[in-house]
Amino acid sequence: MMAVCKLLCVATLLTLLTHESRSQFDVCGQPPLNTRIVGGQPAPPGSWPWQISLHRFGRHICGGSLINNEWVLTAAHCLSSTNTASYLVYLGRQNQEGSNPNEVSRTLTRIILHPDYNDVPNNNDAGLLRLSAPVTFTDFIRPVCLAASESTFFAGVDSWVTGWGSIRSGVPLPSPQELQEVEVPIVGNRQCNCDYGVGSITSNMICAGLRAGGRDSCQGDSGGPMMSKQDGRWIQSGIVSFGQGCALPEFPGVYARVSQFQTWINSQISSSQPGFVTFRSTGTDSDLSVTCPGLPPPPTTVPPTTTASPVFCGNAPLNPRIGGGSLVATAGVWPWMASLQKNGTHVCGGTLVAVDYVLSSASCFSSSPNASEWTVILGRLNQNGSNPFEVTLRVTNITMSNLTGTNVAVLHLTTMPTLSNYIQPICLDTGVTFTAGTTCWVAGWGAGEGGEEQVLQEFQTSVVDCGNASSSDNICTGAVTLQQGDAGGPLMCKRGDSWTQAAVLTVDSVRTRANGSSPMVFTRTSRFDSFLARTVGSFLSPAPNTSGGNVTNTTTPAPATTAATTTTTSGYSPLHAPFFFFLVSSMCLLLSFL
Repeated sequence: MMAVCKLLCVATLLTLLTHESRSQFDVCGQPPLNTRIVGGQPAPPGSWPWQISLHRFGRHICGGSLINNEWVLTAAHCLSSTNTASYLVYLGRQNQEGSNPNEVSRTLTRIILHPDYNDVPNNNDAGLLRLSAPVTFTDFIRPVCLAASESTFFAGVDSWVTGWGSIRSGVPLPSPQELQEVEVPIVGNRQCNCDYGVGSITSNMICAGLRAGGRDSCQGDSGGPMMSKQDGRWIQSGIVSFGQGCALPEFPGVYARVSQFQTWINSQISSSQPGFVTFRSTGTDSDLSVTCPGLPPPPTTVPPTTTASPVFCGNAPLNPRIGGGSLVATAGVWPWMASLQKNGTHVCGGTLVAVDYVLSSASCFSSSPNASEWTVILGRLNQNGSNPFEVTLRVTNITMSNLTGTNVAVLHLTTMPTLSNYIQPICLDTGVTFTAGTTCWVAGWGAGEGGEEQVLQEFQTSVVDCGNASSSDNICTGAVTLQQGDAGGPLMCKRGDSWTQAAVLTVDSVRTRANGSSPMVFTRTSRFDSFLARTVGSFLSPAPNTSGGNVTNTTTPAPATTAATTTTTSGYSPLHAPFFFFLVSSMCLLLSFL
């Protein structure tokens, strides 16, 4: 059995977690050889394929967990030195003595301690280890899922801890030192504070153990994972950190709370980010009824929330566009424009269509659908030079429609940008009428355009009759020159005071131009209503009309028809709420701190 590492344990651990080229959500937390139901025993080989053994100077000092094909998560207190030369990581290991036919070893190239780590009282006890080379996933080596920031772990949630630590205080694991597993319930932070002394347990910690004692982690288990299972996936909730002795009554083990570190982990790992999954406890949190001297009373009512201004679409306060133009000279003219980048290079355009969703062309991702390889830049004007109003956001998943012909892609952002005059969502065409002669615009960062700074380009056009291409799914315009790099951008038309995206631009070749009098034919965004409603949620409404234009201020429900989709996920739980619930997410986050 394993026990919580003591507060003063200073062994150094450097566990490398591995990313693979595919999204980590595809593989994380799913050990093919794990059928564990009860615990307190040796773990069969392959049961916990993310468990690593951190060695220093030839001996095991700590555990850790693989989070992608080249990164390991462990405890900061395991890493008394940041000299990578003294550490070695074993993956796929079962016994500390004898042969391990399924294991591989790696040295380290980097050790990162949480910037706010404090060894007293072991607050933010988390560290990252980068392996010297990526590992290949097998039945015995694969990553664990990590608890996302919105996760809640109520008292009593069934959890497992694994490691090669002492079986009792001062009693080492007997030969051949086989990996151990133990099952323990979560203990709420209020109860844990009462046990250790009010103020000892912070929101960056999570506790687990039996009130009667007898099951725990111990010295040598530090840095290893505490995990719970949800929907067939194992999700790491904690990192073995410290405790009062090992398995003592009313002194549960204390772990670093993984859900608190999502932003930090993602900021350190630039590609193949770990699979973060939201763990959701059911029922009520019994820990809220716990009280003891010095402990603040639990909240009795829902904290008051400020009323946020409603989010409207199509609002561009800095856009005076009336006549023609060919070059955007000022920032904020098209505040929904997004630059979709791979390896720091602009690839395609896109548009912000909700508070945390970007719309683009599916053709942009035909060769690279891995979300972790992409970033989205909002508020950008120049591809080269200064952009004081821009923000760069990571992508958690890419979902593509799967219809016949042209398709679109929706990118879910890891965080919601702050809306401003320079960052706003555009309205989506849900079946409005664009009559011939309607003035519309296209915009994008076409290759070779915009001078040295590669300034965002704009071009005015107008709706024309589609002739032989007439269809409810099509919208046609006069001649428009599109370059590679413009794909995914918008065809935009103003209705009343709000801008609506009528189509997503596609570029079938390096240069596309209308031939003679032939119209440019685009697939209307309204063709993808069903797909977009399922992926993004209800559509945003335009601001109330003040100029007499024909604007319908409604929220469109998901249509009844369906279309198949292909989804690539990396990072967040697939159980995310539609964007219009984002204002209440902060309350969910508060629950995870209790």
